[in-house]
Amino acid sequence: MTFTKCTAGVLAVSTMLAFDFAAGLHAADDAPLRVYIGTYTGEASKGIYVSRLNPSTGELSLAEVAAEVKNPSFLAIHPSTKFLYAVSEVSDAGGKPTGAVAAFAIDRETGKLQLLNQQSSQGAGPCHLNVDRAGKNVLVANYGGGSCAVLPIAADGRLGEATAAIQHKGKSVNRERQEGPHAHSINLDAANRFAFVADLGLDEVLVYRFDSAKGSLSPNDPPAAKVAPGAGPRHFALHPSGKYAYVINEMASTVTGFSYDADRGTLQELQSITTLPAGFSGNTSTAEVVVHPSGKFLYGSNRGHDSLAIFTINAATGKLTAAGHQPTGGKTPRNFAIDPSGKWLLAENQGSGTIVVLRIDPETGSLSETGHVLKVGSPVCVRMVKPAT
Repeated sequence: MTFTKCTAGVLAVSTMLAFDFAAGLHAADDAPLRVYIGTYTGEASKGIYVSRLNPSTGELSLAEVAAEVKNPSFLAIHPSTKFLYAVSEVSDAGGKPTGAVAAFAIDRETGKLQLLNQQSSQGAGPCHLNVDRAGKNVLVANYGGGSCAVLPIAADGRLGEATAAIQHKGKSVNRERQEGPHAHSINLDAANRFAFVADLGLDEVLVYRFDSAKGSLSPNDPPAAKVAPGAGPRHFALHPSGKYAYVINEMASTVTGFSYDADRGTLQELQSITTLPAGFSGNTSTAEVVVHPSGKFLYGSNRGHDSLAIFTINAATGKLTAAGHQPTGGKTPRNFAIDPSGKWLLAENQGSGTIVVLRIDPETGSLSETGHVLKVGSPVCVRMVKPAT
């Protein structure tokens, strides 16, 4: 994991013309989308920021501090859009060797966040979280602790103490990076029945049966899908069809594709493909993987190469074909997100403290510059949401 700090103010610049999206996808609502930005805190950042995305032009408004909290590196929005949850990526909270998860109420008018409470993440260095599809639980992955946990959500949005906590065990081939487990992300299937935890230290995507009503996790059969030794799985994405899944491997700079059996919760490897252009030999690692809402394209971020790898997806097989690279216009790209219409991709550059808006070609999946750049100190995660009504 990278903990680079950067200097930045808060500034958005320029505008661009919108374009019509591909047939079959609905046109974007004219109402601006709220954009929440998680960061590593320090001189350049105070916590979580909020901006607004114009869905017609791709322009971002000036960012404002929404809430002050330490290292809110990853964010998740409640399905009701009334609450936001953030990890506090620290190794010690409340005098114990654990990180924390913070719950916030979203102000309907301003988008500012009011802290409701915090709970232990049940492990050091929480780095990723998701709210289950019923809105009843937060699921969190702890990188430093090599564990995952479930925290129940009360009716008022507050978090309760963990109802499940699982400590991963084992190691893999890289003695420096894989000396033990490092849970790097946690995701849920569309049916809210299975949770997937990509563990960089184990070279596995662990699969758990998830019970939303009980807030419980139990190992699936089989309990994991393996990737190549030393690959270092980081983030995970399911295809909108529910038939395929993809994990981006931080250490090997590859994406592994799987076929997915939604009834059994099992993953079967289809292929592994590099995220880098032929001949590139510089130091690099990957960060995020996202499937386009249309299901036609997949994107992955390359740190070091400072680009987004672009792939097309074969609808019949789920296999990927490399379709080029787009510079992110900054250094050390981390998380990125695509707006619900599929028009815009917001790429975060942690090393240069910028969020760059790129236009997506609906036919080819290629990316192009818009000129819209938002300055935010040490950005790590970006989440978009329509304001609650």
